[in-house]
Amino acid sequence: MRLKAMKFIDLFAGIGGFRYALESFGCKCVFSSELDKYCQESYNLNFGEIPHGDITKIDEKDIPSFDILCAGFPCQPFSISGKQKGFFDTRGTLFFDIVRIVGYHKPKIIFLENVKNLKAHNGGATFEVIFNTLDSLNYNIYYKILNAKNFDLPQNRERITIVCIRKDIDNGKFKFPESSKHFVTISDIKEDDAITSKYVINRNDIYIDEKKLSEAIRNGKKQKPLRIGVIGKDGQGNRIYHENGIGITLAASSGGAASKTGAYYINGKVRKLSPREAARLQGFPEEFKIIKNENQALKQFGNSVPINLLKEVFKGLEDV
Repeated sequence: MRLKAMKFIDLFAGIGGFRYALESFGCKCVFSSELDKYCQESYNLNFGEIPHGDITKIDEKDIPSFDILCAGFPCQPFSISGKQKGFFDTRGTLFFDIVRIVGYHKPKIIFLENVKNLKAHNGGATFEVIFNTLDSLNYNIYYKILNAKNFDLPQNRERITIVCIRKDIDNGKFKFPESSKHFVTISDIKEDDAITSKYVINRNDIYIDEKKLSEAIRNGKKQKPLRIGVIGKDGQGNRIYHENGIGITLAASSGGAASKTGAYYINGKVRKLSPREAARLQGFPEEFKIIKNENQALKQFGNSVPINLLKEVFKGLEDV
């Protein structure tokens, strides 16, 4: 299946991770939808268009015809860090807006992404509803939990990737990608000290385990987070990791001294990651323009999708 020149729609578009991945294959975005005003600002800054707003208020008949539907639909209802209300959360029911759009347009491919916990949520009942609904719409469903760290990104980020191919065009050859034989670490994507000095954390309650620090330095680069200390009380945003390892999962709403990114020991100092470094953790290109509101920018990257991973999955569709 040749992806070049295929048309796609970008639902729950965020800041355009899916769009970057598909446009690299020569695909054309014909419609985008995103409710958050800061994400709209970022999307417009980078793609020159403001996405349509609330998808629940958009008639499927008003969406142009397309070949591929992409949707990183809201994960909070299924995340282990949330209340896990699933379809009892209004954000969870947004899946059925995808269903009504698919039912009308019948695209060749549906590409969905969500938190790892979606598969296990509510004892598997939530995923069973999703699977059976997509199957009833005449799609073969392929799914796998993939980790960004295995696709040349220095982030431990496990997400479920769901690829649906319309049954009448599916030749059964689609396969998810193998892990890369290489890996990168925080030290490979760090910015210069002169740029990141504002993110240094200066507190009296920073504790560094000297033994773990020595091990991290002595053993060199590792494809895992290397925890070496803590800031005050324990918590995701207060844990300190060494730059020779990979990063923890970027989060949209975590608290602590280094909220959203986690704290890292880089060039002998403890600091948060910068928005540009967070962008690199998700595979956004250097030319990606970051909005001035840094708190919102970090939230956006925490909610985004790992572009390198998406590209590798899309490559598999060219064999279908």
